[in-house]
Amino acid sequence: MTRLLFVRFFAGVQKYLSDTSKVSNKWAFSNFCKNSIFSCLLFFSCFLLAQPNLQAQTNQLTGTITAENKPIAAAYITTQNGKIFTQSDENGKYFLQDLPDGEQTFFVFKEGFAKLTFAINFQNSQNQYEFHAILQPLSQSLEEVTIEEQLTQVLGVNRLKAVDGFGIYAGKKTEVIVMKDLTANLATNNARQVYAKIPGLNVWESDGAGLQLGIGGRGLSPNRTANFNTRQNGYDIAADALGYPESYYTPPTEAIEKIEIIRGAASLQYGTQFGGMLNFKLKRGNPNKKIEHLGRQTIGSWGFFNSFNSIGGQVGKVNYYAFYQRKQGEGWRPNSAFHYNMAYTAVTYEPTSKLSLTADYTYMNYLAKQAGGLTDALFEQNPQQSVRSRNWFAVDWNIASLSLNYKFSSRTKLNIRNFALWARRQALGNLQRINVADFGQNRDLIDGIFQNIGNETRLLHHYTIKKQNMIFVAGFRLYKGFANNRQGEADNTAQPNFYFLNPNNVENSDYNFPSYNASVFIEHIFNLNDKLSITPGVRFENIQTYSNGYYKQRVFDGAGNLIVDKKIDDSQQRIRNFLIAGIGLSYKPQNHTELYANFSQNYRAINFTDIRINNPNIVIDPNIQDEKGYSADIGVRGNWKEYITYDFSVFAIKYNNRIGLLLKADQPPLFLDYRYRTNIADALNIGIESYIEADLFKLATKGRSKTSFSVFSNLALIDANYINTEDATIKNKQVELVPPLNWRAGFSFGYSKFKLSGQYNYTMQHYTDATNAIRSSSAVNGIIPSYTIIDCSASYTFKSYLKLEGTVNNVLNSFYFSRRADAYPGPGIIPSDGRAFYLTIQYNFGF
Repeated sequence: MTRLLFVRFFAGVQKYLSDTSKVSNKWAFSNFCKNSIFSCLLFFSCFLLAQPNLQAQTNQLTGTITAENKPIAAAYITTQNGKIFTQSDENGKYFLQDLPDGEQTFFVFKEGFAKLTFAINFQNSQNQYEFHAILQPLSQSLEEVTIEEQLTQVLGVNRLKAVDGFGIYAGKKTEVIVMKDLTANLATNNARQVYAKIPGLNVWESDGAGLQLGIGGRGLSPNRTANFNTRQNGYDIAADALGYPESYYTPPTEAIEKIEIIRGAASLQYGTQFGGMLNFKLKRGNPNKKIEHLGRQTIGSWGFFNSFNSIGGQVGKVNYYAFYQRKQGEGWRPNSAFHYNMAYTAVTYEPTSKLSLTADYTYMNYLAKQAGGLTDALFEQNPQQSVRSRNWFAVDWNIASLSLNYKFSSRTKLNIRNFALWARRQALGNLQRINVADFGQNRDLIDGIFQNIGNETRLLHHYTIKKQNMIFVAGFRLYKGFANNRQGEADNTAQPNFYFLNPNNVENSDYNFPSYNASVFIEHIFNLNDKLSITPGVRFENIQTYSNGYYKQRVFDGAGNLIVDKKIDDSQQRIRNFLIAGIGLSYKPQNHTELYANFSQNYRAINFTDIRINNPNIVIDPNIQDEKGYSADIGVRGNWKEYITYDFSVFAIKYNNRIGLLLKADQPPLFLDYRYRTNIADALNIGIESYIEADLFKLATKGRSKTSFSVFSNLALIDANYINTEDATIKNKQVELVPPLNWRAGFSFGYSKFKLSGQYNYTMQHYTDATNAIRSSSAVNGIIPSYTIIDCSASYTFKSYLKLEGTVNNVLNSFYFSRRADAYPGPGIIPSDGRAFYLTIQYNFGF
């Protein structure tokens, strides 16, 4: 029966993948579901039901984990390859099974304690072994050499394990940025420094305070990180995951424990995005203290001030963490200032070792005055000037979540995430072309309201076949989104007055955008032996997006008088049912080396909210269609002892009917240029990503040096072109917003309590539209010239409770820009900040 089910499943996959047009073929899709999904789910159900018969009798390991004669709960114990792991219960007890014969190395780790390593030689199957682990707390009573090792032992970025939390990442390209290991400007969320060791990322710099994050990977647009599935603690934080996936909210780096990045193959578990998944995991309260306070106060150039204050701890079975952040400044350019407030609170209750409940709430609000864009000529004249003095931007963001983790056994666990978002974004000012003077006319106001609710549930299960550990994760997602977007006239003052002159009949458009999503997925790791694994997966999606409202056609005569004011009701709907599939491979010839490869189909729905924005700088094709395609990786990664770490890979992203930007011009007599957003043609992005880092001092002394001096290189080469088109304006043209070369290199030095880091950033010239225009009169189209930036940061820890940090960003005071905006914060060229200085004092105490 098992063989029959496999044959039916893979026959269905092959038949489906042979013709991508079957997405819209109901008959073929129905048969595929019957022959593949049903068979796949039935196959795994049979495994669950037959689990006792499948388990081979192998070695078992039991014991306790303690510290200072007290049991330690929720400590991890894992094999060296990470394939077998568990957590200790409330009494510090643990149990591992299915351990093969031979010598096995184990790691025991828990936040706040030194990692413990031990080895056991299993000689006879079916035997039970014991090991009682004693952890040593990381406290002031430790010898200073231990503290030094904690400060300097981490090299490079980390990677997610094959099974990490409730996700499967075997064969996928992943990176994990551990924030406590960074020496960088955290107060401004400086993306160049935070993501310095992540290959293939293009960073947009819209403001110097880090109010919004703009990163894009592998040739995808960085605009508000919309091409990533952006999450916090595993749940959505974007405005509307389907209708408007832009992230106006970015968690402060001072509150983040780590950042997890999974590339395009993340689509199977987290939803359809070509860029992959970006997850900000926020800190928890210190489990070893009842109360702990952390304060970080920062001052910087142009009146910058940041105050970050957190409190957290563990009281019995309750862990809590909360923070408040206040940030303000004047900005590098005139007519730019901001006031930012954010608060967060989270409580986790663990009544038993099997059950935990977590509730958290996020609030963010900011008001920013925007200096607007510049033309090429104005930028060359003086990049610090501003020709807009009445533009404002306001954001209110509220997110709540409630999650449950339940551990049925050491083999099976369940995660349920419920989340809700209610938010508002308001943009006020003059949207006219930047080469047209602002004469004090009525301003334009765009008012967006977002209300979303969702649930994601997933089950992770382990079982064994012939002593090999098998793991699968299966789950579903239910999501309901709603957005209201209105655009009309506001007053002609320079104040942040976010109200319409005619609120009951706005001048441009008024739309509601409801959306619905239901999806199911399953992904499975088949460990064929101790070195080779294969991970297939499938995901079925039902996506429904709607738009209901009106827009107006308005015509003015030569004297500026309104002669036509026609209201047009408009209603649209798009319903999609489709399935995507993928597969990953992992081969580990040695413990510290891995060859990996993956392939995953992708899909990206259009954003209805884009279609009816009235903007003289951009026009949206009303017949724009969804994007389809795939992403693939093949690479090698690993480390040599603790001295060298590396990851080299080749990737491809294939788009069918890629959505892009074209340079267009109005009809005579005006001939004014603008961007036209439409389905351009098929596109293929192929690239090489390389990252290597080495600790030269430890390499030279074979690990005996107490001083760390590491150097790294992060290089991405991307060739992205439009293909399969006869349109002469774009044939053989480069895909827009893709730097052909992006290189970051730097060093980190650590000795005792002192740390120093520096980095070099080079981004090669690239284009902003599919025609590869060099420049345009409105400045929304044209090249992004090559630029080089150097950043430097240092820190010194006086005591365990007092730390001083300093940063110089853009050391060489380079004049450059990383984006051309067609709307706010532009339109036009958005100059990046000049040289800036920042000083931070950090203190913490607790008991």
